[in-house]
Amino acid sequence: MKQNPIVKKIGINRIVLCCVLVLMYVIFSIFGKNFVGMQRIMSALNYAYFLGFLSLGVTFVIATGGIDFSIGPVMFCSALVSGYCLTHYGVPMVLSLIISILVGLLFGVFNGYFVAYWTVPPFIISMASMNIAKGLASVFTKTQSVSWPQSADANGWYRNFIKVGNFPVGLVIFLVFAVLCSILLNQTKAGRYILSLGSNKEAVRLSGVNVKKWEMLAYIICGTLVGIAAIFYVAAYTTVQPGYGDQYNNEAIAGCVMGGTSMAGGLASISGTVIGVFIIALLQEGILALGFTKDYQLIITGIIVIVAVYADVVTRRRKK
Repeated sequence: MKQNPIVKKIGINRIVLCCVLVLMYVIFSIFGKNFVGMQRIMSALNYAYFLGFLSLGVTFVIATGGIDFSIGPVMFCSALVSGYCLTHYGVPMVLSLIISILVGLLFGVFNGYFVAYWTVPPFIISMASMNIAKGLASVFTKTQSVSWPQSADANGWYRNFIKVGNFPVGLVIFLVFAVLCSILLNQTKAGRYILSLGSNKEAVRLSGVNVKKWEMLAYIICGTLVGIAAIFYVAAYTTVQPGYGDQYNNEAIAGCVMGGTSMAGGLASISGTVIGVFIIALLQEGILALGFTKDYQLIITGIIVIVAVYADVVTRRRKK
């Protein structure tokens, strides 16, 4: 089967992930309470949008051999700062959405600069950014929660990014961004250098490439996508509270690793990340439909990360 040209082109990993996604839906439909229906599907999609942008962003970072544990808190910080500007300072909606992206971008610049130019370990700087994002959001909003406009009419037009009627506009936007990310990662000089950094950073540096520039770019891309994720989060759930966001780090990373992105760097799959995100989102809805709390999803997500990383380690050993 692995020698089949179609299988080779699609990738056995992505085929397996699609089968897992379908199997999960069938199991949850049979054993879950009120799982079949448009409401459950839309709920899963709402979860997949913001998580998807987080996963797309962190895919670029992991491809360099780095990691970013600040993406969840930075998403909340972006949503809180821009939302507070909107609701308390009368900043226009369009400008508020731009502020959300800029906050994420600035954190990306911050992380990338210290990792690339100061050679601070990604784990350390991302943990520092996580705390800074939480603190900044709390100070800026005076520890208050922020509620974005709930109606899709008038000032709440941003909610049309999620759906118009029953049409999932958010799915189209997310898939378009995924295609653009795939092109950037696989068919541009920037993407090739980002992947090369994960494979052998020293060899790339010795070949005359400015590795600091391209490594920093990966974090900037991640930060920008995190700022966009904040927009889709508030479009789905409207209310944001300071001090949260950590729980989405592991889920976003799990979506990447499950989709075939290697934690060691040098290997990444945007299409695999997209499928992985949908699996995580469906799992979240399925767990609730089965009558369990979200705590069980955290346990399963943790197990998924362990299994995916172990599979990656085994694959790399066999290639050697």
